[in-house]
Amino acid sequence: MNAKPVRVLIADDQALFREALRALLVGRSELELVGEASDGLEAIGMVDAQAPDVVLLDLKMPRLDGIATIRRLRAEYPRTKVLVLTTFDDDELIFDGLRAGAVGYLLKDATAERLLEAILAVARGESFLQPTVAAKVIAEFSRLPPRPGGASELGLSTREREVLKLLAAGATNKEIGRTLLLAEGTVKNHVTNILTKLGVTDRTQAALKARDVGLL
Repeated sequence: MNAKPVRVLIADDQALFREALRALLVGRSELELVGEASDGLEAIGMVDAQAPDVVLLDLKMPRLDGIATIRRLRAEYPRTKVLVLTTFDDDELIFDGLRAGAVGYLLKDATAERLLEAILAVARGESFLQPTVAAKVIAEFSRLPPRPGGASELGLSTREREVLKLLAAGATNKEIGRTLLLAEGTVKNHVTNILTKLGVTDRTQAALKARDVGLL
């Protein structure tokens, strides 16, 4: 039996870009485009009406900007995952977006293959960071002082810490498995355990908390 397609909503104020995304997504058997919004408030209303699995969200939009939209969606519709798709890669916007609750961050110059990979990854509950964005996140982690004593209280195994470090670098379950010579299902189990032990609900928040307690 085939898996249900991932329900996707586009939220971007540029009509030409929405048209290009629509052409890219329509016809893919893995995806179902359920709507298009031109601003943050419209996006929230369409999430309420259509219950998409993933929202492709720009950060610069009228009426309600991307960061505020992410916060609303995370609070009111936590089962819908937000994948930021924007032209902006400055540090402040990246970290604001991730802290607000986005689970992926991709730039608009990404290839079609990478966009599809990102949509499917976040729909599975994984995070997805463009390599340049992941590098900025890791660099920021390296500048922050760890919270003393936090790591020992979490009970992560050596293998879970290895998985966590790769997860924080933006690796997918498949990439983690390939690096650590583990089956993808085993990696998924490790990730579930990590989220539980860290007390978070997604991989991006796991990476942020791991750095906060000195695991990265």
